[in-house]
Amino acid sequence: MKRLLLSLLLGAAVAMPAMSQSSHYVRGHVTKDGTYVAPHYQTNPDSSLLNNWSTKGNVNPYTGKAGTIDPYSPPKPKAPTYGYSPFATSNSTDDEPN
Repeated sequence: MKRLLLSLLLGAAVAMPAMSQSSHYVRGHVTKDGTYVAPHYQTNPDSSLLNNWSTKGNVNPYTGKAGTIDPYSPPKPKAPTYGYSPFATSNSTDDEPN
């Protein structure tokens, strides 16, 4: 029994630095549109879609919640950015012919 407890403690001691290096704490804040985002931990940004806690097959170590996002499905379109339109016409007079 002592051997099992010692291996569990040793495994936890080895895993904790790895978890802390792959994630960071985000303080609570209010977004530009006025939405409050509660404080949370998130994975560090990188180019992989497979190592995020929200990806299927992964589990968030802080909440125990299983990932649900399929990393191979096409990305969802982003919400519109208010105040900017890629279709807006320029108000500049430099574009007008003389």
